[in-house]
Amino acid sequence: MYELIQVGENTFYIDCPAKMGIYRAGDDEVYLIDSGNDKDAGRKIDKIFKEKGWKAAAIINTHSNADHIGGNKLLLDRWNCSAYSLGTERYFTERPILEPSFLYGGYPCAPLRNKFLMAQASEAKDIRDLALPEGMEYIELPGHYFDMIGIKTPDDVWFLADCMSGENIIEKYHLSFIYDVRAYLKTLDLADSLEGKLFIPAHAEPTERIADLSAANRKKIFEICETLLGIIETPLIFEEILEKVFLHFDLTMDFNQYVLIGSTVRSYLSYLYDEGKAMTEVCGARMLWSRIK
Repeated sequence: MYELIQVGENTFYIDCPAKMGIYRAGDDEVYLIDSGNDKDAGRKIDKIFKEKGWKAAAIINTHSNADHIGGNKLLLDRWNCSAYSLGTERYFTERPILEPSFLYGGYPCAPLRNKFLMAQASEAKDIRDLALPEGMEYIELPGHYFDMIGIKTPDDVWFLADCMSGENIIEKYHLSFIYDVRAYLKTLDLADSLEGKLFIPAHAEPTERIADLSAANRKKIFEICETLLGIIETPLIFEEILEKVFLHFDLTMDFNQYVLIGSTVRSYLSYLYDEGKAMTEVCGARMLWSRIK
């Protein structure tokens, strides 16, 4: 765990639960892509940089989920550099209470204010103001989160953040967190069109054939849509739908999963509504979801 693996002349990744990228543009110009899930991850990254004699030019955060920005605070305190991200991700990085608040739909009670859902606050600058090395670029990958980005290094290696999950994760957990299902599907289509030597999603093994992995993710999304449409053949309130989802996919309920899967199911229902496949009806004091037949 936290092994440094070289995948290009100047491109590396750190093998950990949420893979981090590194591009070495020069002896005094090394870019870190994401920072892990907490300060312990930050310490391990800092140790790698010290062993290699590297100095950080910048931290690029693909998005603001806690497992991608958790090491920011410690590293920014130790390194003379800044962190960069795009749009809404900047505000969530600087005000991490927003993540559990958004997931829960209100002020998060104590069990939700944990390091898995809420990183330490750190300053984030606009990546559009960062002068990237020649041949290094970012692209927008919305869907999983608000303004997520991916990074391509001059070695033709893509770091694709959370735009898709590994097949082992898909089959074990079924529902990965998604904010915008339609945007997620468009991002999968975009990933299929990318050209590169290697593709590294944060939660999947590096692959030269990204289209195979995106196809597996797309298939699971459509399966979940059909499952939900089957569940709401009979009008149900949201909590009843969520219960049936957990039972159908044999998922384990805890507070973190309640908000993560719950938020994702709401996103799927919104997608089905906007696609003209689901509808809502107020019955007394109950909001019912049902399939349009």
